[in-house]
Amino acid sequence: MSESSGTPHSLLACGLPVPPPPPPAPDALARARLLVASSLDPDLVRELERITERGAEPLTDVPPPSDAPLLCVGDALPDALRTDRLLWFHSITAGTDRLLSGGPWPGPALLTRTVGRMGERMAQYVLGWILAEAQSVPEFAEQHARAHWERLPSELVAGQTALIYGTGRIGAAVGRLLAACGVRTVGVGRTSRYGPEPGTDRVVPPGFDRVIGAAEDTGVLGEARWVISTLPLTAATEGFFGADRFAAVRGATFVNVGRGATVDMGALETALRDGRVRRAVLDVLPAEPAAPEDPVWKLPRTVITSHSSGITTDEDIAVDFAACWEDVTAGRRPGLTVDTARGY
Repeated sequence: MSESSGTPHSLLACGLPVPPPPPPAPDALARARLLVASSLDPDLVRELERITERGAEPLTDVPPPSDAPLLCVGDALPDALRTDRLLWFHSITAGTDRLLSGGPWPGPALLTRTVGRMGERMAQYVLGWILAEAQSVPEFAEQHARAHWERLPSELVAGQTALIYGTGRIGAAVGRLLAACGVRTVGVGRTSRYGPEPGTDRVVPPGFDRVIGAAEDTGVLGEARWVISTLPLTAATEGFFGADRFAAVRGATFVNVGRGATVDMGALETALRDGRVRRAVLDVLPAEPAAPEDPVWKLPRTVITSHSSGITTDEDIAVDFAACWEDVTAGRRPGLTVDTARGY
């Protein structure tokens, strides 16, 4: 994967990146104007107003008058608001790659995100497709359409290996659910959000039997029955699943619930056609939505779902924003803070 100078060469960076800025000062937060995206439901807006104890204004590309700090809730940040006036932006989605790629991020501004019950939803999505494959559901559905009776073998998932890229909230939720079914789970990720320090041991997060670094995955790719990606899109993960990684796969099914652009689609097609990748379940694509004539629909043994594995609800947004608000007003950095240098 291509990286700019100074970017860690794997997800398991052993250096200590600069942490995000401290939470906003109480006096600045008290003066901040609340700007919300026009797409937000009125009930959600009223809840945000209740939490912050101030009225909401439209989040547009025209900054409001006065020099008051800005507290924004939405999914996009207009260029006109990428200034030092931005105190805090809360993303209504878990992925923040579009926010960070839209222009320079105001360094001092806090960025938080919404995760909600996304990990739970995505974990059930992954497990559902794994069990469907193990029980030959696609084949039985095809036989039913032809009114054809034929016994097909089933496959036990217990004892088999799932290699899960990303050991954050979503990856860990996937790992926990698969582990409950007896699947051996190997995570690929950093030990902690701002570490580990050089020379320290890697801590295995709950939900994983083992955690490895991205540079150590070749052998496990050859052992895995399922390769699951929950990776965000950053400069370090764009095209992450390319020809070299797919060349190491030996009959695994590939499931992507992270970001579409982390996959080299040409390399995936080659691996599907030569049988190294058994099947693919793609909830995300590099370009969405895929047009009817897009060749991605013709990939062999592939199912595409419409970026629906972890849909965010208004309740998720309200609950996560309230938790961040509680942390910020108490002088704590929220657990949902995004490291804008890393992109997640």
